[in-house]
Amino acid sequence: MARGWFETVAIARERARRRLPSSVFGALVAGAEKGVSARGNEGSFDPIAFAPRLADLPASRDLSRTFMGMQLSMPVVISPTGVQAVHPDGEVAVARAAAARGIAMGLSSFASKPLRDVVAANPDTMFQVYWLGGRDALLERLELARAAGAKGLILTLDWSFSHGRDWGSPWIPERIDLRSAVRLAPQALSRPPWLWSFVRAGRLPDLTAPNMARPGSPAPTFFGAYGEWMQTPPPTWDDVAWLRSQWDGPFMVKGVCRVDDARRVADLGATALSVSNHGGNNLDGTPSPIRALAAVVDAVGDRVEVAMDGGVRRGSDVVKALCLGARAVMIGRAYLWGLAANGQAGVENVLDVLRGGMDSTMRALGRASVDELDRGDVVLPGGFSLALGADEPRAARRQPAKKAAGRRSATTTKGRKS
Repeated sequence: MARGWFETVAIARERARRRLPSSVFGALVAGAEKGVSARGNEGSFDPIAFAPRLADLPASRDLSRTFMGMQLSMPVVISPTGVQAVHPDGEVAVARAAAARGIAMGLSSFASKPLRDVVAANPDTMFQVYWLGGRDALLERLELARAAGAKGLILTLDWSFSHGRDWGSPWIPERIDLRSAVRLAPQALSRPPWLWSFVRAGRLPDLTAPNMARPGSPAPTFFGAYGEWMQTPPPTWDDVAWLRSQWDGPFMVKGVCRVDDARRVADLGATALSVSNHGGNNLDGTPSPIRALAAVVDAVGDRVEVAMDGGVRRGSDVVKALCLGARAVMIGRAYLWGLAANGQAGVENVLDVLRGGMDSTMRALGRASVDELDRGDVVLPGGFSLALGADEPRAARRQPAKKAAGRRSATTTKGRKS
């Protein structure tokens, strides 16, 4: 058995905890406020049961699928995250692992590696942007994406700058200088393998955001770019439609939870949307994406491809999302723990765990292809599926809040089978 191999994502998480300084691991675990949404994302898969078959099972299973115009070996996509200080090779190692396993990569604007380097490691890379700095700044980032050869654009909209955590937030410096190095030294010295990996690479963790640099200017620090984002007025739907018009390739809107928002995304001509609550790191109390998924799929039909992002830890979780209508799932913490545990090989290990779990689950369900999965393969408890915003007329979205008071913004629907 290969050195460093692990059999589940949970084991990768534990190895990451033992290897990373506490502040770095705490940043990966994250969550917001009380942590209700972060816990719910993972726990909401548990009540979903399978309806397995006994005989006439397929001898082999085809897990491949197209998504946003890209051919994937399985319907899993690397979700964009910032991985500063997790591993010296950062997103480049993740991109290489994704390419080796035949899946696509999403790269965050706040990534620690330049987009061109990540695209070189995995040509099926999409660039993720926030509405940060206004239209001129967005156009500069789109030009960066074109020049680097990004296959698609991901616009993430679900962020409300919630910073409080009941268990406390980890201390992350704006830059590694003498003062911060002294403060972090006890943590770093307590994790010799992690520290040695950066020493061997000949560099300290880079806390800048190179893909946020303005032309002719140095890369801002992570917190410098974050501060600019906080001061940028949030976008309107007209802004979102404008951004879509500026990008002639595949375009995803990430962070959808509501049915009415999903319809708006489809109306503006997006290629895909991701049902997501930002990994539970945003507005605490937002329902888990797996519970909002089916209603969003039903609302948009085949007008836009639907992905789901949040809480996926095993291949059977992927299958559950596919049964409820997802075209693909996106993973975040799972691959970050693999990266921390064993670099590129650790990310490949996580993807192999997901593939193996998908394959065995589909065998038990009697499905030879991911295209055969449907809602008849799962059993949902009553009230599981949520249709957020399904009963709100479009005109209500333009009314002041006091006029819309009394309207229910969410309804529950029983999980249906087909």
